[in-house]
Amino acid sequence: MAKIYVLQHHPVESLGTIADALEGAALAWQYVHVNDGQPVRASMKGAGGLIVMGGPMGVHQTDRYPWLRDEMRLIEDATKLNLPVLGVCLGAQILAAALGAKVDRNPNGKEIGWHPIRLHDSSKDDRLMRDLPATMTPFHWHGDIFNLPPGAVSLASSDKTPCQAFRHGDKVYGFQFHFEVTRESVSAMAEAFAKELVRERIPADRMIAQAADFIAPLAKLSDTVFSRWASPIQGMS
Repeated sequence: MAKIYVLQHHPVESLGTIADALEGAALAWQYVHVNDGQPVRASMKGAGGLIVMGGPMGVHQTDRYPWLRDEMRLIEDATKLNLPVLGVCLGAQILAAALGAKVDRNPNGKEIGWHPIRLHDSSKDDRLMRDLPATMTPFHWHGDIFNLPPGAVSLASSDKTPCQAFRHGDKVYGFQFHFEVTRESVSAMAEAFAKELVRERIPADRMIAQAADFIAPLAKLSDTVFSRWASPIQGMS
């Protein structure tokens, strides 16, 4: 079985429940710790798929983080090879940029914590999002947003963010929000990025406590979504 490569930009932004779905599908994956200086692959030839995780940097910081260009080239290679690609938060922004979309600061301010999103009508027959609730409350931690890439389909939005999720082709998906978080990862992010919470006047303890209300239903949805994302790698439709 071909391996899935996972580009990681910060230790606290890991696969989370995505790993559970991959394990359930008996799929192998390998982290590429870009944040620790591991090089980005030159090609996706022979791979099963690509996952690009979140991180505190921005898409336009290519001078400071030159590997951002390498990731965009790898995404382009994956799409040319018709491989499944998944971008989460920063990963979705990198994916959108690689597909030709503009990424910029959100004029409505940062979206951090537990906030509802609304699925669009286009999600009703989407391979990943069909039969999901019309509204749900995932976790967010982003200050940048992206336009819908050319040729892509917008799947969800929120009050602050016009495009929260998109599909490009049949196998490429970007999620601005975090489907994959666990209680542990929310706490880890709150600790790692504590200064940002203080600046935004967001009580960390309240945000962490709210996980008790939202994690269980979110975990069920994420298992459905990520298992469906992985199905082409298993040779399923």
